[in-house]
Amino acid sequence: MLPEPRPAGRTWPVVFAAALVSAPVAAPASPPAAVAAPAATVRNPPPPDPPPPPIDVVELTATRVREDLLAGRYSVVRLTRAFLDRIARYEDRYNAFISMNPEALAVAAALDEELRASGPRGPLHGVPVVIKDNMDHAGLVTTAGFEGFSAAAGGVDMIPGDDAAAVERLKRAGAVILGKTNLPDFATHGTRTRSSVAGETLNPYAVDRVPGGSSGGTATAVNASFAVLGLGTETGGSIQNPAAAQALVGVKPTFGLVPLEGVVPIDATYRDVVGPLARTVRDAALTLDVIAGPTPEDLATFAAAEHIPDRGYAAGLATSALRGRRFGLVGPGWRDTFLPLAPETGALYADAILALEAEGAEVVEDPFAGRGWVELYGERPSVPSVGRHGLTGYLRGLGPGAAFHSIEEWEALSGREFRGGWGDRAPAAPTATEEGDAFQAWRLKMRALFRAVLADNGLDGLFLPQAGEPIRPLVEDPERPDYRPNNHAELPSNVINDIGLPTVTVPFAYYDDGTPFVLAFVGDLWTDAQLLAYAYDLEQATLARVPPQLTDVKYD
Repeated sequence: MLPEPRPAGRTWPVVFAAALVSAPVAAPASPPAAVAAPAATVRNPPPPDPPPPPIDVVELTATRVREDLLAGRYSVVRLTRAFLDRIARYEDRYNAFISMNPEALAVAAALDEELRASGPRGPLHGVPVVIKDNMDHAGLVTTAGFEGFSAAAGGVDMIPGDDAAAVERLKRAGAVILGKTNLPDFATHGTRTRSSVAGETLNPYAVDRVPGGSSGGTATAVNASFAVLGLGTETGGSIQNPAAAQALVGVKPTFGLVPLEGVVPIDATYRDVVGPLARTVRDAALTLDVIAGPTPEDLATFAAAEHIPDRGYAAGLATSALRGRRFGLVGPGWRDTFLPLAPETGALYADAILALEAEGAEVVEDPFAGRGWVELYGERPSVPSVGRHGLTGYLRGLGPGAAFHSIEEWEALSGREFRGGWGDRAPAAPTATEEGDAFQAWRLKMRALFRAVLADNGLDGLFLPQAGEPIRPLVEDPERPDYRPNNHAELPSNVINDIGLPTVTVPFAYYDDGTPFVLAFVGDLWTDAQLLAYAYDLEQATLARVPPQLTDVKYD
């Protein structure tokens, strides 16, 4: 590890024993007979400085980190070491990571020097964060959870030449990337997080329950205080599902708000997003301030240019945000799966509605009833080319130093077929196909109906339980331990993903077994700032989140 940088202006004493004894003084010519020569005077060395108190990283926020660094309570290096020490103690139990960043302490030391010389680089200066391992970090392997992209697991290392756009923005804001987190292979499971490259991630609240997917590694790292915050991705619930399973604030942003460049895609044409997972709404808003906005690296983000608040997302947080607002409640008019709510979920949802009303909001029962919403959603067209099209573009952008730049090159290097012949699909741009045209026409109808329901009921958004029941057991059937259904009881997701709507989750309560109950605010396109403000108001009114109690015992 790197040595602790010396604080500016502080003197580091070097003690020499001889220097602590004064030299003898010459005797006078005729000293009085009864007076002896004075003895040498010895001074005691100053006591050593006491060791600095340990840093309590549990539930540490980005706001607190900034205050502490500016006050000189600790350095970025000390803070980074504290998080790495916690990871070293507990990671074997919870398995949140696929890889660690070997440069984390060097980055921290450079940030300490920068802080002394010129002040904070940005709003996340010195904040330890994690990123999901389908996001590129220059020089580190991106596995997307797939052992075929990892030489250590018997595949071929996929090493990008530069950072994903969102990761680059984290670095510019001063964040310290600690490592890359686990996800199911290619982020295709919304309930569990088990990858072929790193195995199973556990939920710190209850290791016999699912952690949520596919951003379960990021969620576990943030929930367990292995980092202050993290980035996840979502195509069909992959931020909000683990947020609900682990009592976190998750932001599924409006499609196009955050750049997707450098992210292994599932559907980068219509649905994929990058968003924060954090323990507080303010940290999530600060992160969105950093990663959102237009960039030539992802031209879709220019759609966001007129929709980002002038002062940013964090500046709009207020404890009065819910006053006078109206929200639609969940019901069978919204969807026909995961309803009715489990009895214990329904009881907590009723409490949440009372808390919402206590903050000055009004509610409308099942505003989608009788509007044909479920039926229209059932007509959703499929677009088979989205996956191959997106992955083809991603692989071509890996940089000149990458080992391969196409599925065909990977197959030649590995001697294997890619995902059971999946690589044979045509990479046609979805927007150039009739299937793509049909999907976009359907999506316009869905958005129009959504807006009509909101307008007809005077709604500012929806207020839903994120899941219709407590989180699922990790092992559904002891007789079939490998049975892994994708059955998180998600109420907002898939619907909101297909039409690009934003969603913000916020912890509210816990079931009797100690697992979390989490709410979701849903709004129209580009209402991300308002949803964060609503979530902040409710968060501050309840302060519901309780950190999990970790154990370093690997197995029960």
